[in-house]
Amino acid sequence: MSIQWFPGHMHKARVEMAEILPKVDLVIEVIDARIPYSSENPMLAELRGEKPCLKVLNKSDLADPELTIQWRDYLEQQRGVRARSVTTQEPKQIKQLSGLCAQMFPDKQAIGKNVTAMICGIPNVGKSTLINILAGRKVAKTGNEPAVTKGQQRIKLHNGVVLMDTPGVLWPKVDNEKSGYRLATIGSIKDTAMEYEDVSYFAATYLLENYPDRLKERYKFDTLPPEPLGVLDAIGKYRGCLNKRGVVDYDRVGRILLTELRSGKLGTLTLETPEMMEVEKAAVAKEVSEKAEKKESQKAERKARFKRRQR
Repeated sequence: MSIQWFPGHMHKARVEMAEILPKVDLVIEVIDARIPYSSENPMLAELRGEKPCLKVLNKSDLADPELTIQWRDYLEQQRGVRARSVTTQEPKQIKQLSGLCAQMFPDKQAIGKNVTAMICGIPNVGKSTLINILAGRKVAKTGNEPAVTKGQQRIKLHNGVVLMDTPGVLWPKVDNEKSGYRLATIGSIKDTAMEYEDVSYFAATYLLENYPDRLKERYKFDTLPPEPLGVLDAIGKYRGCLNKRGVVDYDRVGRILLTELRSGKLGTLTLETPEMMEVEKAAVAKEVSEKAEKKESQKAERKARFKRRQR
């Protein structure tokens, strides 16, 4: 799945983030607990450098709890990173984050100085809702559609913490095709930019391999179909998603499967593991390197042809 989505306001946000970073003490990155790697912004890691970072795994109530623990441990192996899992279903849990930010800078606390944190995250990870809970009032616009936040805000919290809010930023290109599918599966990419049939096939493949019992329970399968298309066919027949000729409407089936997965009706699910990501990162790095080498080789060949013509 090729994703090319970088509206003008997102480019502007990148520039603004680069300007703000030298003025803040730490970065709070909100990520989705169901896809902690794929919902990270690799651009941010490059921009923040040595700046401390608090990774907030939001929507943990929808994620596989065992894998969330694995992800927290994995993320905290990175230099300067702390990780916490939260859910908007437990506001007290979220409100503790401002205290943690303050504790990370005891010297500032001791002299009564504010700790300034830049909070960011890709679209639809729940950043605005989290900010409103931290602030104890509605200061950030929320919505189910990605890319709701369009500008910066400065929000003073308790415990001497000041938040600098930034628009949701999605990188211009997702090199890992599977990450693109995962982002589409949980709804971080606008539905108008994806095909339900394609994304639901990816989701059915993953569920069949990793959470087969959830499929059986939700869609009342006596016997689980052995391959993804069979799963979609069976769901379509069970839910009556047939056209006038009695053929399964895969668009309707896809909408049902993805809507129920996103809402938690299939149970707590995590779509990637740390081990899986290490394998995929290595494969993507190899692919990117090979493409770069091929491009350089083609460039050298063009130069050589040009020189031969000049003789």
